[in-house]
Amino acid sequence: MWADLSGKRVLVTAGGDGIGLEITRAFAAAGANVMVCDIQPESLERLAKELPAIHSCIADVSRENDVAAMFALLDQKLGGLDVLVNNAGIAGPTGGVETLSLADWERTLAVNLTGQFLCIRQAVPRLRNGSGPSIINLASAAGHLGMPGRAPYSASKWAVVGLTKTLAIELGRDGIRVNAILPGAVDGPRIRAVIAAKAKASGKSVDEMTQTYTKQAALGRMVTARDIANMALFAASDLAANVTGQELAVDGLTQALS
Repeated sequence: MWADLSGKRVLVTAGGDGIGLEITRAFAAAGANVMVCDIQPESLERLAKELPAIHSCIADVSRENDVAAMFALLDQKLGGLDVLVNNAGIAGPTGGVETLSLADWERTLAVNLTGQFLCIRQAVPRLRNGSGPSIINLASAAGHLGMPGRAPYSASKWAVVGLTKTLAIELGRDGIRVNAILPGAVDGPRIRAVIAAKAKASGKSVDEMTQTYTKQAALGRMVTARDIANMALFAASDLAANVTGQELAVDGLTQALS
């Protein structure tokens, strides 16, 4: 394994499916002791069968009490923390800004931004006592590019980048590195649902919208969950010992979003 995380104590939010599951698999394979949370019990049940050594709990990161309970369990199971991977997020609604409800706007920011804040606030005192401590926040290519029809999601991800850069400065004196990973379009169920919604809103076919998403990257393809997991491994490892406050784009060079 090119990135050795033997003995690292790692928390991955929303680690039971999608990108989070692939990150969990990668960290476990690299020797880390991993705990995950998720809101889907069935995802954690599948994870327990695949990786029985992984600790897990049900938690909604937008709920302060859930986050507090999760970190109390982490203390019991891992005895501390070296790496926080803030992966939990939702796609939010698709549509012109005038069509969006306040409830959808607030829910998107609650999960994508406030959820990261709540986890970081709990994590920092533990990371100060950690080994090579770091925080990895999942943002998006929509966190440094405009994304028409996805205002709540894009706004939340821009905020994640701002939070990351600020905390890298604030926590640097404690030796805690803070980076953001900015995935492009990641092939999987979530992007397929977004593509279907945008196709419907624009009057295009799903095939046409899929081609648009594929071609917006210079490499002409979507990225994979494993691509994101590999970047997370790098960011958490000693290979990135002097990398902090960075937007780590994994997007095949995407310069505009559809």
